[in-house]
Amino acid sequence: MTNLNPPGLMISAPSSGTGKTTVMLGLLRALAEDGLTVQPYKSGPDYIDPAFHLAAAKRPSFNLDTWAMDGGLLDAVTAQSAGAEICVGEGSMGLYDGVATRGQSGFGSSAETAKRMGWPVVLVVDVGGQAQSAAATALGFKNYDPELPFAGVILNRVASPRHERLTRLGMEKAGIKVLGSLPRRGDLTLPERHLGLIQAVEHPDLEAAIAGYASFLREHVDLEAIKAAAMAGQAPAPASLPTPPAQRIALARDAAFSFTYPHLLTGWRAAGAEILPFSPLADEAPAADADLVWLPGGYPELHGGTLAAAETFRTGVRKHAETKPVHGECGGYMALGEALIDKEGTRHAMLGLLGLVTSYEKRKFHLGYRRAVLQAGMPGFCAGTALRGHEFHYSTILEEPDAPLANVKDADGGPVPETGSIKGHVTGTFFHLITGESA
Repeated sequence: MTNLNPPGLMISAPSSGTGKTTVMLGLLRALAEDGLTVQPYKSGPDYIDPAFHLAAAKRPSFNLDTWAMDGGLLDAVTAQSAGAEICVGEGSMGLYDGVATRGQSGFGSSAETAKRMGWPVVLVVDVGGQAQSAAATALGFKNYDPELPFAGVILNRVASPRHERLTRLGMEKAGIKVLGSLPRRGDLTLPERHLGLIQAVEHPDLEAAIAGYASFLREHVDLEAIKAAAMAGQAPAPASLPTPPAQRIALARDAAFSFTYPHLLTGWRAAGAEILPFSPLADEAPAADADLVWLPGGYPELHGGTLAAAETFRTGVRKHAETKPVHGECGGYMALGEALIDKEGTRHAMLGLLGLVTSYEKRKFHLGYRRAVLQAGMPGFCAGTALRGHEFHYSTILEEPDAPLANVKDADGGPVPETGSIKGHVTGTFFHLITGESA
């Protein structure tokens, strides 16, 4: 008999902004309240949503990314569901949205993830401004790929009982199962900033918000039908998560530095590495006996003055960099630089280990997958290695005088000018690392 994964579902939508994150968080908590051990996942390179999933399900969430990950890594991430009774994945953007050029396993769409995992799709449809016509949208998504299992729809932002009745009539005519109908409520939106949702650690009362979402879903969604719709896919082949770049890793961890993909940290710990968290915002130095200092991405631009004044942090990282490696990605890369200029135009002195100067006063949007071939080694990878990652920020480079770290291209192979930097033992990139390509 073939071993199976726990049964699962993919929560997706026709586009961003339909309310699927609210549905996801409410569903995770409601299922957990019903006594199920729930394994959350995020399809695609989002690094904010998994922290919300953890808060809702009380179990770490992992990214599944068909563009960045090969089959082995996808299997290793899939295996993190061991011990769970149901898996719930949250899609990115619209169900079929991905990139134009195939990556390691696919194009990065939520539909690909759902098919690979064997998860039926629950489509969250914003029915505002339409009624029966919403069924045509749902039917198109169901039929666009007939091989994709389709569980049904949750209607969101329903204006009135009459609106719901008409919308349900359309779905019935199209043969689409309605799993729930959520009335329009303005208090259900999560706080946002320029990168999307605020971080989970910054939410003023996240626990109360999630509990409210769960109650709302329990009242308006057929939870038993959703549980029954979940399907199990074939169990993954044995595979390993990424190995650690050092044995003792001092990891910056606070509201300014928080974006590291969960599968990386889980893989590092599983291989025996010690993760030693420290808070730059609290003016803490990294552990003196750490082998590596790692500054993740985050929001240093919101804390420029605090970081500039953090002398213990500054002294500790500089001393470490004299003899041992330091790496930063995105916000961490900016913090390694000479200065960061915030959106008001105030210049804040950073660590000065690289010559990088970045500005949020001159905003420029950078978004997309990155494939980087290292021109020099960085922690965990030697020169010539190809890395896969994702870049997402609004800063502009004013100065980047140090040697380039990598030859960086976008998902379609187009050149990307943000090459990262290397100087002595210090390296940095604007992309967040997902994995190194296997040889």
